[in-house]
Amino acid sequence: SEKVVLPDKKDNVKYLSVRYNYPEWVIKELLKAMNIQTMEMPGYEADDLLGTLAKRAEADGAEVRIVSGDRDLLQLATDHIKIRIPKTKGGRTEVEDYYAKDVLETMQVTPIQFIELKALMGDTSDNIPGVPKVGPKTATELMVTYGSLDNIYTHLEDITKKSVRETLREHRELAELSKVLATIEINADIPYALEQAEYKNPFTKDAYVICKKLEFKNLLNKFEQDAVNDNNEKDNFFIVSDLTEVEAVFEKAKNKEYISFVVLEDAKEKDFVGVSLGLSKEEIYVILCEGFVTQGYLCDKLSMLAKNTKLITFDVKKQYKYLQVSSGRGLFDTLIAAYLCNPLKNDYSVVDIANEYLGLMISDRNRLLEKLSLRKGLEEKKDKFLEYTGFLSYVCYMAMPLLRERLQKEGMEQLFEEIEMPLSYVLYRMEAEGVRVQKEALKQYGDDLSVKIEKLENAVYEQAGESFNLNSPKQLGEILFEKMQIPGGKKTKTGYSTAADVLEKLAPEYPIVSNILEYRTLAKLKSTYADGLATCIQEDGKIHTTFNQTITATGRISSTEPNLQNIPMRLELGRKIRKVFVPRDNYIFVDADYSQIELRLLAHAADIPALREAFAEGQDIHTRTASEVFGIPLENMDPLIRRRAKAINFGIIYGISAFGLARQLGISASEAKTYIETYFARYPGIRDYMEHTKEEARQKG
Repeated sequence: SEKVVLPDKKDNVKYLSVRYNYPEWVIKELLKAMNIQTMEMPGYEADDLLGTLAKRAEADGAEVRIVSGDRDLLQLATDHIKIRIPKTKGGRTEVEDYYAKDVLETMQVTPIQFIELKALMGDTSDNIPGVPKVGPKTATELMVTYGSLDNIYTHLEDITKKSVRETLREHRELAELSKVLATIEINADIPYALEQAEYKNPFTKDAYVICKKLEFKNLLNKFEQDAVNDNNEKDNFFIVSDLTEVEAVFEKAKNKEYISFVVLEDAKEKDFVGVSLGLSKEEIYVILCEGFVTQGYLCDKLSMLAKNTKLITFDVKKQYKYLQVSSGRGLFDTLIAAYLCNPLKNDYSVVDIANEYLGLMISDRNRLLEKLSLRKGLEEKKDKFLEYTGFLSYVCYMAMPLLRERLQKEGMEQLFEEIEMPLSYVLYRMEAEGVRVQKEALKQYGDDLSVKIEKLENAVYEQAGESFNLNSPKQLGEILFEKMQIPGGKKTKTGYSTAADVLEKLAPEYPIVSNILEYRTLAKLKSTYADGLATCIQEDGKIHTTFNQTITATGRISSTEPNLQNIPMRLELGRKIRKVFVPRDNYIFVDADYSQIELRLLAHAADIPALREAFAEGQDIHTRTASEVFGIPLENMDPLIRRRAKAINFGIIYGISAFGLARQLGISASEAKTYIETYFARYPGIRDYMEHTKEEARQKG
């Protein structure tokens, strides 16, 4: 960058930084590897190079397209130079196209006038100062009226608005400098031949290595396998369906120490297509379920193999229903292993495992088969079908030794063998069992909510003095903060914020806000639980959720489709939802939970005598804390006070602030602060332990 000295009206000196944008070395290396021509020249910005090239190409008779998010380039638009500006809206990219006529129509100025328009109004992102107090609207009016910067100054006395006239007079030098800064160079001395930009395949081996290192996953999917892999693994993939050939494959498999398998089924169509089987690096068989080779036959063969041969697979939970096994022991799931090796990732697909552990780039199902089912893929794209299904077992077979080695190195082999793999079978059985739901009770619950929701709607409309769309943040904001003049409104680009944190502060003083929050709570309960859960009840009268073993970084199980782990219970209405879940006849639900485990750990780790004593004597720790903090005898403890103590206990050990505790308990921040200070005064060792731990982390990392 350079510094340009700009005197201002106070005779001080301002410094204007002029940026020259050079590509970072990473980008340049990648573009070079992808056969994409780049240009750079000291003293010129990228816009100058683009402008010069565009004008040269136009002079040579070419139709030019410039793609950029920079609107400065609109000054280059002509009848033969189109500026294409991509914009993201709602997660989708839309492109605005501008020839010279489009610039005039949209901006009310020609491309040449656009330079002077920018000189007047300035642009802080490009370090163009502009004329103080002249905004976009005023600048546009001046350019439309007078046509150019020179003409504006020729007719300066004709400008009626005194403040605009005076600022223009005072800052003419600044306006002229801004024009220079805003003008793109179109005659730069650049040696360049069009042939240099000839298109070549960008997806090269060198580019693949860089993209892999940078983990550009979407880009990696665009590389053809043959372009980046030295060995052609697909030569060792075979489709078999004849019974005699299939028998021979399973006979070979019996003598192997381990094999890999993945069942090929389209769950939605309930179509069992076959099995992908890996016996060695050179023997990958895709066995089709056809004729005498039935689903039952293949499942029996796999189950027999499981007795003496180690089976490797991907996502074992989906394979259990085809195996006659009573636990996950003896099986190896590459998905679970990859998750244990790096629980912070968010992708453990076969494609990802192939890339990370085998250095192998393979295409995913969508790329090979698009939206075709496996059966249709087999019929219409047999080679692509074989590539996809063959790699499923190939990657499992080849990655297993590497994953096992990594597990051993990280000290997690025992965890994998004795906890995670057996757990996978337990979760499979839980999913298959499902949980029974009283459908009629759920419907009645939804109907009751509808009545309450309608009453709240009517109450809000009456308080507002009119009906409106209660689910529209824009309309709601206008009612609350404009019509009703409730203070505390925060205006955003799209209107007033009606987020929960904004409304919760207002609810105690304004009944309409309190009703709106209650309406939202009940509407959420109805849509998510009363209506949402009803659609998940299957023919057996049960909901069969999916328990995810490889999602959370902490190792907790999560539940999806639907999520049965977040059924609310703080509200009485929420607790009613839980009552529609019932056990099978002659069975009961059993609930087991650690008793205040975090506080027990804290009492031990921080060595807090009072807490240790309370646990040793079997006291209720929240009641004990309530007694200590609020000075209330143990025998006269109010359940509400105990709940407050519980919030304090757990809040403090997880670093809650006075503000956070105040919101949680519905009290003032000063009252919450008093609670926290009293707590630390009663248990001084806790604060010491927390501070010591943080300091140790700072020192040791």
